[in-house]
Amino acid sequence: MEPELVPPTMEAIRRWSGVDCPNTAARQGLADMAGLIADMKKLRGTMVFEDEPSSFELALRQCKEPGK
Repeated sequence: MEPELVPPTMEAIRRWSGVDCPNTAARQGLADMAGLIADMKKLRGTMVFEDEPSSFELALRQCKEPGK
C-alpha cells in the first residue's frame, strides 16, 4: 500500500515544476521517502553539532593549505 504522503507530494511537484510523475519507479521513489522520514524522526534529539566540534576543527586544520 502506498504511503499517504505520495499523492500530495506528486501534486506539489506538479504545481511547482509542471512535471507529472513520469513512471512507476518515480512513484516508488516517493513512497520510499516515508521510511526515510520515519528514520530521521527517530534520530531527532539524539544528534547535535556540538558533539564533536574538536574533531571537525582538527579536520579543517589538516586540510588547510600549507603557508596559509
